[in-house]
Order: sequence, then structure tokens, then C-alpha cells
Amino acid sequence: MSRWDEIEDAASGRHLSVMGALHPEDLDGLKTVVMLGPQEPGFWAMFTETPEHRDGAADPMDRWSERVIGDLARELRATALFPFGGPPFQPFIRWATETGRAWSSPVGLLVHDQAGLLVSYRGALGFADRLDIPARPNQPCDLCALQPCLTACPIGALGPQGYDVAACKTHLNSPEGAACMQGCLVRRSCPTSQSYGRLPQHSHFHMKAFR
Repeated sequence: MSRWDEIEDAASGRHLSVMGALHPEDLDGLKTVVMLGPQEPGFWAMFTETPEHRDGAADPMDRWSERVIGDLARELRATALFPFGGPPFQPFIRWATETGRAWSSPVGLLVHDQAGLLVSYRGALGFADRLDIPARPNQPCDLCALQPCLTACPIGALGPQGYDVAACKTHLNSPEGAACMQGCLVRRSCPTSQSYGRLPQHSHFHMKAFR
């Protein structure tokens, strides 16, 4: 088994997917960063059975990520890196674009070759070795003729003009925002998002935290 296959298999065994990798130039002692996100379908069903989800304490998914990715890092002789816990914060958005598997979408949000606009990163693994990275895919937006994300927001808070966060949160906290609480309609409109397999309950979890 190749080193890359070993990493993918170990991540998959913890309901995580490799979302891309890069060779950083600004991390002392680390030559490869492998980014991890929820493995779909099935992530939410797994997560709701974990101690972190059941104990009622704050930040259950972040705490799950720290525990599981920390264990994974020890198993693979890597360094665990997270998008939370700062400041300072690790540059996950920049890393994502440097993997060649995530790009700026027509509405400015990150879009991923497999997760679409529902892309999220639970953490990353930093390796001292320079690992071979698989070939990078094409950007899904290049093949998306209709680009429904541009017009999906019911109040026009997110579109080609940018993102009005205040208007979005006001809508989410109104009765009219109930549909958006099951997952941002812009993110859900992406054809790649629709084939990703994330459950509405998972999106609702993040929308509650956001609003």
C-alpha cells in the first residue's frame, strides 16, 4: 500500500475524506499538508453517536475533530492542524485554494471538486516528508452552464455582488428564513453540492451556530 493510500484509508476509517493536499513553503518542518473534511454520505449519522455530540457541552464538532484527527495524526506520525482554536489561526482558506481542489465560486465562497459549495474542513495533517499528490481535477464551475448559485439567495444577500452577512442573519432569524436554516440555499443550489450527500440536519447544525 502506498503512503497516500495509507492516509486515505486511515482517514476513511474515521469518517473523514482527504479534501486535497499541498506542499507549503511557510511551515517549519512540514513539507506536505493533507486537508480533511467530512466523509459523505454518513458523517452526520456517525457524529450524532459520539460523546462530544451527546454531552451537551459547547463546540461538539470542534472537540470531536481535535480528538479524532489528533489520534489520526499520532497513528500516521503527522502533526494535527485545525481551522479553529486561534488566534493565531492557520490559513485554511489559502491552503484550500493551493490544493488545486477548491476555488473561488461565482458568489465568492469556496467550491470543492467533490463537496461543491458545502465544502468544510475539520482539520489537516502536516507531514515532514514531501508526499506525492494525486493529479488535480477540473473546477466544477467551468462545466456549470446555469450557475444557479448566482440567483438562489431568496433575499439577494449572497450573489455576484458579494455577501451581506447582516442581512443574511436577519433573514435566518425570521420565520421566512426557515428553509435556509436547513442549509444555505445558495450552497444547496450547486449541482456538485447536491451529489455530495450531506444531510439537512448537518447543515442545520452549522446554520444554528452561524446565526
